[in-house]
Parts: sequence; structure tokens; C-alpha cells
Amino acid sequence: MKIVDESNPIPKYLQISTWLKELIQTGRYKGGEKLPSEVQLSKMCGVNRNTLRQAVSELTAIGLLRKEKGTGTFVAAPAPPELRHKLERIESTTELMRDSGIAQDTKILEKRVEQANDEIAKALFLGSNNKVVVVRRVRAGDGTPYIYEESYLPYDLLKDIRNMDLTGSMYKIISEHFNIVLARCKQTISAVNLDAEIAKILELPTNAAGIFMESLTFDENSIPVEVLYSYHRGDKYKLEIELGRYHTKAGELNFKT
Repeated sequence: MKIVDESNPIPKYLQISTWLKELIQTGRYKGGEKLPSEVQLSKMCGVNRNTLRQAVSELTAIGLLRKEKGTGTFVAAPAPPELRHKLERIESTTELMRDSGIAQDTKILEKRVEQANDEIAKALFLGSNNKVVVVRRVRAGDGTPYIYEESYLPYDLLKDIRNMDLTGSMYKIISEHFNIVLARCKQTISAVNLDAEIAKILELPTNAAGIFMESLTFDENSIPVEVLYSYHRGDKYKLEIELGRYHTKAGELNFKT
């Protein structure tokens, strides 16, 4: 089968770009794979190199191909999907990633007991025993780290969680294994520039844009059960907030005649 049909009114470079696109979409060439050289492709298509380059430029512009100087042309690896967070109810990161179509993978960096600082102790209503279980995790998907988390849990209430598999949903473990109803959560969200340590964990340059979220979760008796500090990649994280109907306040409108 001829790749370029001379009788076809569609420009030759568009015929070639369509052909290359089909090869990529059908998996003949996969993400990161190198294409044949311009000389080889020109011969295969029966066109000069200028026409071939125009076709490649077309696919490079839309992100299907990438050119590396002195190396060649490669199929661009698909961009990792965005993590979309709908602020409607308490939802674990595991659920967020699943709903965003991301196959999640969690790496436990640290799991230990330590003395809570004043801020954590106050938030968790800790008494004289201000020990907490600290869990530090990286939540990744398809090889891309999305979130770095620091979870602080009351030691007296949740000390046994250290012996459990914490690569999944922490909320699910707290609910099912400790019979705690997670009734509400207060979240504070702010834009930050990631410091060197966290940027490195998220595989981003120092001072890259990020989203910092501080979450304080309560049980049905309004007793706090977790303080969570989470740092999200700014380039792969979106908040979705659905707002209700707009209402004017009584007496607010004052029309002049």
C-alpha cells in the first residue's frame, strides 16, 4: 500500500502525518520509541525530506512526537493524567486517584512514633501524652509522584496502625479496623513553592509550583483523629468545587429612580 497517493488532493505532508499518527495510535510505535531516520522515512513515503519534515513538525506541534537534536525523533510519552479533587465529601487519595483514572502506587518513607509539636498537639486535643504516630508517604501513579503526605495520628487511639499495610487508603483502615466514623474534615488549601526536599521527592525542580493542603479530620463526636499535611504537584492537581445557587440578601438591592 502506498503511503502517499499522488492523486489525493490532500497535501502530501498531511497524508504522511496521518499515517504516522495511526502507527502511534495503534501501538506500532510506543511512547519513548525512536522513529526511523528522516532519510528512511522519506524513502518509505516517496517524498523529499522537506515534505517529511513538515509532516513530523505537524505531529511535534500537537505533542505526539518530540525531536532531540543530534539523536532523532521519538514518540512522546503520554503526559500523566491530572489528579482532580472534588471538594464535596471526605475522600481518600486512593479514591481520588482511582476516580481520576490513575493506577496508584504508594511508597512508605517513614512510619514512627514521636512527640508532637505544639501545633499538632493542640489540633489533636492531646493531653499529657502527646505522642503521635507519624506516617510519611509518596502517592504515585503510572510512575509519576503526585503527592507527598505527612499524617499525624493520636498514639493512644491508633498506635496499632503501625503494624498494618499503609499503601492503600488510611481513611479505610481507620474506619474499618478501628471502627471510627470519619464525620467531617476541615481543609486549608494554599499555593506554595516547593522546597528542595519535597520538590526532589515529587521529581520537580526546587521552588516549583505546588498546592499545600492541611486537613484536620474529626470523628462523629467531633474528636480529631488525624492531621494531614499534603503537598501536591501544581502541574498535575486540580480542585473542583461545585457551588449552589446565588442568592441576594434581603434589602441589599437599592435601585435609584
